[in-house]
Amino acid sequence: MVIEQIKEIINKSFKSEFDWSPGELLITNPEPQFGDFAVACHAFAKELKQSPQDIASKLSDAIDDEVITKTDAVAGYLNITIDVKILAKEVLSDINQNYKFQGSTLKREKVLLEYSSPNTNKPLHLGHIRNNVLGMSLANLLKAQGADVTKVQLVNDRGIHIMKSLVAYQKLGKGKTPAEAREKGDHFVGSFYVKFNEDEMMDDAQEALRKWEKGDKEIKDLWEKMNAWVYKGYEETYKALGSEFDKNYYESEIYETGKKILQAGLKKGVFQKEENGAISVDLEDIGLDKKILQRGDGTSIYVTQDLALAVARQKEWGADSMVYVVGHEQEYHFKVLFEILKRLGYEWAKNLRHLSYGLVFLPEGKMKSREGKVVDADNIITEVKQLARGAIQERFSDISGKDLEKRAEIIGMGALKFMLLRITPSQSIHFNPKEAIAFEGSTGPYVQYAHARISSILTKEKVSRSVKFELLDTLEEKAVVLKLQNFALVLGESARNYNPSLLCNYLLELSQLFNTFYHKHKVLKAENEDLKKARLLLIKSVQIVLRNGLEILGIQAPKKM
Repeated sequence: MVIEQIKEIINKSFKSEFDWSPGELLITNPEPQFGDFAVACHAFAKELKQSPQDIASKLSDAIDDEVITKTDAVAGYLNITIDVKILAKEVLSDINQNYKFQGSTLKREKVLLEYSSPNTNKPLHLGHIRNNVLGMSLANLLKAQGADVTKVQLVNDRGIHIMKSLVAYQKLGKGKTPAEAREKGDHFVGSFYVKFNEDEMMDDAQEALRKWEKGDKEIKDLWEKMNAWVYKGYEETYKALGSEFDKNYYESEIYETGKKILQAGLKKGVFQKEENGAISVDLEDIGLDKKILQRGDGTSIYVTQDLALAVARQKEWGADSMVYVVGHEQEYHFKVLFEILKRLGYEWAKNLRHLSYGLVFLPEGKMKSREGKVVDADNIITEVKQLARGAIQERFSDISGKDLEKRAEIIGMGALKFMLLRITPSQSIHFNPKEAIAFEGSTGPYVQYAHARISSILTKEKVSRSVKFELLDTLEEKAVVLKLQNFALVLGESARNYNPSLLCNYLLELSQLFNTFYHKHKVLKAENEDLKKARLLLIKSVQIVLRNGLEILGIQAPKKM
């Protein structure tokens, strides 16, 4: 890569001028009027006992290489301008030969990725959509870096919250099925969770849970029937989102499996037995609390279940790392879980990670399942498609039928996913579907539109890889080439930081640079044929990068808007 070549040139200049090497250099992209790259020399002043400006000036005078056409020293920065022919030839040729941009930073590393993990007492909601699109995009990012990714979910299918839906259905359902009620199964079951009356039904729910744990046939049969309704509904929602899993784990199958781990921990002295028979772990020495792992009556809690599940998964998959995509309200839970696993002596515990993400707020506030104040995933998917359909019809009144529906789905789902991904995972989101669907601004449709515009230009044009790269010498063309050069670096950084928003912002910036170039310069009606060919290869490269970037985010890149 050109940037690696530049680093080598600068390191040689450091060696010749100062008989010293800074090691890894940080190369930045300044404003175009200052050059293509810059090195801040302030970090070297203490070691070399010279001012940053003097260091930059000496390096500028020392550099002599055909790749670099100009250097200058300004305010302690070494600004570098490179030969556009060399830059464009390398970048554009590489993009057009390596369509999938497969990295190698995580080559053959096995990553177990858990996301979604719903409760079977209600349909998926907007928060689940954020969870799923984060999980899917992260899986794609890690795969793009060469990792072997296994996608799993833990289905929370037992407990008092599940019994609340079950008891409400027993009392109010009148034996109806989702088909008879003309509802999706998950919505049907969720409606009874909302109807559950705490004052009148709580005793019955607790009794139902006791019966379930003892294997009561009537309760078990109804539980299985209602869960089956929910799973069928989930399948439809997951299909709409494009969300898939390699394996599902069920809380009902593992909730009692952590007791052997507790006994082993007692023998090792990691856990302690309380006077009432409960088992606990004291984590106060690292700023966490004393945690009960098993109640005095012998029943387990969530963290005990997760201990057993982590150990079982590691045995099953032999993962190099495990990533849990779970909301930030569970941060304490995962700190406790990871610390206990470390104290139990599991070496792989140091490679566990909680990808914490923020809440999704409605215009009127936080979502609350029990009050029915939740944006169901299916409803929001329908809404963004409807908004997309309207936006398309405003711009292209001649589109109708299947073509309109297909575009509305691509643009609507792209808008939804992009809005949820362009914000750093740890931050909360205030969701506004009308803003998400806009064709202008920091949105998915804006990026999709750039891709569609290029696709339209290239429809009847043959793109050659053999062009006069030196013709791409305007500020706008060079800015696009420099941004294209960073694609592989952004993919690597997004994967390392578990942060798809870096990729989202990159695609927005690339789309903006393309639009600026396209508004200022002609492509099909360029001044001459050689310039036309060079610009066609340039925009073809932008198209490839936009398409690949969107695919990694789980978003389709349309050829028409």
